[in-house]
Amino acid sequence: MSYNPVQIEKKWQNFWSESDYFEPDTSKDKEKKYILSMFPYPSGKIHMGHVRNYSISDAIARRYKNHGYNVLHPIGWDSFGLPAENASLKHKVHPKKWTYENIDYMRQELKSLGLGFSKNREFATSDEIYTKFEQEFFIDMYNSGKLYQKSASVNWCESCHTVLANEQVEDGCCWRCDEEVVQKELPGYYLKITDYAQELLDDLDRLEDGWPSQVITMQKNWIGRSEGLEFEFEIDKDSKIKLDNNHERFKVFTTRADTIMGVSYCALSPEHEIVKYLVENSLLDSQKIAKIKHIQSLTPTQRAQSDKEGVDLEIDVIHPLTNQKISVWVANFVLNTYGGGAVMAVPAHDERDWEFAHKYNLPINQVIEGDISSGAYTGEGTLINSGKYNNLKNTKAKKSIIYDFEKEGLGKKVINFKLRDWGISRQRYWGAPIPMIHCDSCGIVPEDKTNLPITLPQDVVITGEGNPLSNHKEFLSCKCPKCGAGATREIDTMDTFFQSSWYFLRYTTSKNDMQNVAFNKEDVGYWMGVDQYVGGIEHAILHLLYARYFTKVLRDLGYIEIDEPFNHLLTQGMVLKDGAKMSKSKGNVIDPDEIVAKYGADTARLFMLFASPPTKELEWNDSGVEGSFKFIKRFYDRSSAIIQSDNIPKIEHNSLNKEEKYARLKVYEALKKSNEIYENGSFAFNTLIASVMEALNSLSKIDNSEIITEGYYIFTSILEPIIPHVCWEISKKYFNHKNFRDIELLDEVFVSDTITYVVQINGKKRAELELDKDLTKEEIINIAKQSVIKFTQDKVIAKEIVVPNKLVNLVVK
Repeated sequence: MSYNPVQIEKKWQNFWSESDYFEPDTSKDKEKKYILSMFPYPSGKIHMGHVRNYSISDAIARRYKNHGYNVLHPIGWDSFGLPAENASLKHKVHPKKWTYENIDYMRQELKSLGLGFSKNREFATSDEIYTKFEQEFFIDMYNSGKLYQKSASVNWCESCHTVLANEQVEDGCCWRCDEEVVQKELPGYYLKITDYAQELLDDLDRLEDGWPSQVITMQKNWIGRSEGLEFEFEIDKDSKIKLDNNHERFKVFTTRADTIMGVSYCALSPEHEIVKYLVENSLLDSQKIAKIKHIQSLTPTQRAQSDKEGVDLEIDVIHPLTNQKISVWVANFVLNTYGGGAVMAVPAHDERDWEFAHKYNLPINQVIEGDISSGAYTGEGTLINSGKYNNLKNTKAKKSIIYDFEKEGLGKKVINFKLRDWGISRQRYWGAPIPMIHCDSCGIVPEDKTNLPITLPQDVVITGEGNPLSNHKEFLSCKCPKCGAGATREIDTMDTFFQSSWYFLRYTTSKNDMQNVAFNKEDVGYWMGVDQYVGGIEHAILHLLYARYFTKVLRDLGYIEIDEPFNHLLTQGMVLKDGAKMSKSKGNVIDPDEIVAKYGADTARLFMLFASPPTKELEWNDSGVEGSFKFIKRFYDRSSAIIQSDNIPKIEHNSLNKEEKYARLKVYEALKKSNEIYENGSFAFNTLIASVMEALNSLSKIDNSEIITEGYYIFTSILEPIIPHVCWEISKKYFNHKNFRDIELLDEVFVSDTITYVVQINGKKRAELELDKDLTKEEIINIAKQSVIKFTQDKVIAKEIVVPNKLVNLVVK
């Protein structure tokens, strides 16, 4: 026998494909397992991150299938998006052609890895049938008030010519092209995710046992729930600049009601209605207006990373308790999307307020005892300079002040969230068309569902300048579904995260139903939630939060009956080369195709699962790949000692010699490790593989063919999820595929004839002994003394302590 991975792997990949081996049962009699890895964008070729992600999910799915579960392990393509338009410009090819050719190529790459995906449920989010159902969701959301249109300041990428969600802006730059993002006022469609803020927050508690704590914390911080006091400041009528009656007051929200007597100025966001009024009516001088407009052009992230900047608006407000005049400023650290875009500034007890006050020489009023000589005091303490609240602990004062505000009708206790509504309009061609129509008589109207899907015209020219749909007369021209008059179709397309927020539900429906329904409610009830989701932690907020929200909306619209989509989440670590993430720009990319061609898919999979725990970063190592190949070759070559048998051999353990018992023990320890890593959800394949390697080395030292056969019967079972091709080859030849199932752990194997004793001198370990379990206490002590004689000679043994089955401690003087 000679190991030939190309021949073996092609044989079994064809068998799995032609026999529909990985298709789930349509009957719902068996217990199910839904294993899902985040679907790829069809960029052209898979990368090592894909190989790792899918090797993990495939190992989990195969394990459950082998153990009798009905397993759904699907794959699809997140195929809309701007890169296709960029490729269209670069390669002079239509985005659709580029996308679907990439899908065809990448599908073959995934097949070459032996990944057990359901091929009958595969789809691309750019498929017209997928768009049809998605547009139906959109219309239902709009009609139910869960989706609306408004004009707002948005993140705009000049390079990509599109709007970006807050989550898509990284360090002030576009997440795709790294170009600087600016603010721009545009109309767009928004999902009211804020209506679900509290539920999204509360339901994180249900995920604590199945999700990484880091992801839960990231979502909690992004949702950002806070309780505080909301009240109004009234504009002083004697202010230098006069405002009209519509701008005579503004609301503020604070979580620090205890510091209200320390307010020394107020700060408004550059987008606040009062600021807009002052600018639009030229009530400020040109220099101030120019500075405000500059701040307005910056994204929230850019503002946060800048030094504190502001403009005196030349108006004052009246403090609601002291009646003192307080100046009002524009400040770059105030966000219009939180707390109404206005804050009461207490520089003595807030670092951000302190920096601004020092820069512009504003008053600092201390109201909590503490050191403010070099900065704001932000800790707890006793109130001072606070009138009737003096001498109260600030935590108690906070409640008292809110109570008084509510009692006097000055304000109220409210809950705020950092989470903002999700803007989904994108000014690009290659996306799902938004099914809305602009009618001069009726306004904005949803398309009639009978006309869906609204599909993209193919005869467009991608120039990179704006949305080509704006110039396509046939696409633009339509009839108003409400009055029948001529109307204009919406040219914005949907954010791709709209598609990825429900794709996992689509997989649950069988191929026969996929043309008729988005998903079958009964199928969703059986398969959902996803038992194990595998993907990168970079999706902790973007995709995972949106998917949770989308699930709750579809529930409330009557499509499904579940609250949360993903029961368990594994966030795999990145694959690094030379300490850095693989990228073409760094010149450190490893091509999976080349690895598979040279070593085989099993080697690639084994290395990915052995080199690091799945949640940790993995450093690419050429010698590690070579070592993985050598192990598989040795594993395959040594299988020639197997006795052909449909079942595991019956072995009398007590009749074996010491080496045979030890080898058998190592085999069963590997089996035990296999059970553990799946049952505890760690999926620590690296430790399992190490156990198998150790056991195989022990088997190589004995000649007992029955023990070798038993070992391989177990090895091929527990390694099939990891290196399936070679395991299927060995299993077919020797075991007639009877071994891919639960194998019982035998207690007799773990009962040892010996006990390991640690020998200590004055509590310090000096030796380790493997002793017969039937020895007397005196015999154990005598052997222990002999083993450490070099440490006790010329010394007196004052005490001999034996801890049964564990250690011997000799106290010497």
